[in-house]
This record gives sequence, structure tokens and C-alpha cells, in this order.
Amino acid sequence: MFKDVNKVATPAPGEGALETLIDRAERVSKFLKALGHDGRLTILCHLIDGPKSVTELENLLSARQAVVSQQLARLRLEGLVAARRDGNAIFYSIRDAKAREAVIFLANLFREAADI
Repeated sequence: MFKDVNKVATPAPGEGALETLIDRAERVSKFLKALGHDGRLTILCHLIDGPKSVTELENLLSARQAVVSQQLARLRLEGLVAARRDGNAIFYSIRDAKAREAVIFLANLFREAADI
């Protein structure tokens, strides 16, 4: 069953925060869509600890290079990750502080998987 969200103490949004969110709804929606794919979210989780090469991500995800590269391209397009070439290897890291904060927030929010 779902957690009773009424029992969770959450601070009220600051003055004007909801209006700001409404004004930026399209941008926020694109951000959430980028995070909303399990492969992309998993990649961001692995990048929390620091840069990883495409090969490292392939191994961590047990996925083909084409699949990993496709998800990295989307994250890069959205400005959430940055790429750095070192010889033949390309290393990716989280570029957007909001992405890092969102991943950490989600990890804490869903820590107790049995409650989902």
C-alpha cells in the first residue's frame, strides 16, 4: 500500500514558490521526463559518486553500448550530464546540481521500498 502522505511532515512551499513552479512548468516537466526513465535515473545514480566511462556504465547497467549511449545522449541534451574525452574513453559526470539533488532526494524518499 501507499504511505499515508498526510503523516509525513513537509514544509509549506515558500511564498511564491508554487507560482514560480507554474511559470516554469514546461521546463520542470522536461527535467522530470529526463529523470523519469529507469535507465537514465540509474545512470544518474551511478554518476553520483563521480565520473564514469561509457564502458563502466555498460558494465554497471548490464546493457549494450548503444543503449547506454542513447540514454547518455538524452541526459546530455537536457544538460544534466557533461562528457569529457580521455584518449579513446568518454567519461560522463553530473553537470546539473538540480539533477544531483533530485537523485539524492529520490533515494531518500524511496529508501523504504516496501512502503511503495
